[in-house]
Amino acid sequence: MIDNSLYSYMEELLETTPTEFYRYKYDEVDWEGRLTGIVGPRGVGKSTMVLQYIKSHRSEGLHLYVMADNAYFTSHSLVQLADDFVKDGGTHLYIDEIHKYKYWSRELKQIYDVHPALKVTFTGSSVLDIQQGEVDLSRRVVMETMQGLSFREFLRLFYDIQAPVASLEDILNHNVEIPGLLHPLPYFREYLKQGYYPYALQGRFATRLQQVINQTIETDIPQYADMKASTARKLKQLLMVISGLAPMKPNADNLAREIGVSKNNVPDYILYLEKAGMIGQLRDDTGGLRGLGKVEKIYLDNPNLMYALSEGEPNIGNLRETFFYNQMRERNSVISSRVSDFMIGKYTFEVGGKKKGKKQISNVSDAFVVRDDIEYGNDNIIPLWHFGLNY
Repeated sequence: MIDNSLYSYMEELLETTPTEFYRYKYDEVDWEGRLTGIVGPRGVGKSTMVLQYIKSHRSEGLHLYVMADNAYFTSHSLVQLADDFVKDGGTHLYIDEIHKYKYWSRELKQIYDVHPALKVTFTGSSVLDIQQGEVDLSRRVVMETMQGLSFREFLRLFYDIQAPVASLEDILNHNVEIPGLLHPLPYFREYLKQGYYPYALQGRFATRLQQVINQTIETDIPQYADMKASTARKLKQLLMVISGLAPMKPNADNLAREIGVSKNNVPDYILYLEKAGMIGQLRDDTGGLRGLGKVEKIYLDNPNLMYALSEGEPNIGNLRETFFYNQMRERNSVISSRVSDFMIGKYTFEVGGKKKGKKQISNVSDAFVVRDDIEYGNDNIIPLWHFGLNY
C-alpha cells in the first residue's frame, strides 16, 4: 500500500499549480506512452508541466507524482513504489528529477518489463543520458528535450500577449504579427535580459539564475558524471573562460592551459556544459544528416546567461547571434555558414544591428539580413525579434 504522505504531497503541489499558461512542449509529449522522459536545463518548467498534465487529467485513471529525492526512497525503491502503486490501481506514475535516484535506469527497466499497463513519465537533468546509465533504455523510452521560453512564450506568460507560432517560412515571408502589440522592441530587450526562464516572475532573478548556474555545475553535472569537487571547480572555470570569449572557436590546447587540465578532458567538459544548458555549440555541415559536424563556434546558451556571466553589458553583436541560434535550433538544424553567420537548410543569415548592410551576402542566393532594433522588415531584411516566435 502506498504511503499516504506521497499522495498528500502531490495534492499540495497540484493546488498551487497554475493552468493559465502551458509550455510549447506540453502538446508534444506522449503522456500516454509506457515510458516517457522529459529532460532539459534547470528552471525551464519541466516539473510544472508534469503537474499541469496531472491536474487536467485527474479523472483519467489514478495518478501519482513523486520527487526522486523524497525521503520515502531512503527505505523504499522505485520498483517497490511501482509495485505497490499498481496494486492500488495506479495507472500513471510520474518521477521528477530522476537523476537524483542512484539506480534510475536499472529500476526503470524493471518497472517497464514487469508492469506493461503502467504509464511512467520521468523528468531529469538534460545531462542525463539514457544510453549511458547502468542499463540502456533507448529502445524503451521516448525522450523529449525542453529548452527555455521563446520570446513568444515570454510575451504570453509575462504580459498575457498572445502571438501565433511562426514557421521559418512565415518569418522569411514577413507573415508575422502580434495582434495588439505595435511596438515589440521594449519587450524584446526585457526578454534578452530576463525572459528565458519562467522563474523570473518570482523576482530576484539575477540571484536565482546564479543559484541555478551553481547547482548545475556543482551538483547536476558532477552527480551524473561522478566527478570530484575539484573537477567541478574546473568546469566552473571553463564556463567563465567561455563566457568571456563567446562566441569562440574552440581550441582544446588553449582552454586546457587556461584552466589547468589535460586537453583530452576539455571536449568532455564542453559537452557536459552543452547538455546542461550552459553553452551551445554551432557546428558546420560536415556532419550530414546527423548534425555532428565540426564545432565552429561556442556560444553561451542564451542571452540571459550572457547578462548573468558578463562583467557589465554583454557585447551586443554576440548577444544577437546567441539569441538567433538559441531560438532557431529548437525547430531547425542550424549550422555555421562559410560566408556569413548561420545557415538553415538552403537559407543563409547575416545577423547585425539596424544598419547592417547586404554586402556580405550580395552574391549569395536565398540569403537574409537579420537586423536588430527594427520593428518591421521587407524583402530579404528580417527583424531579429521575429525569430523569437518560432516555437
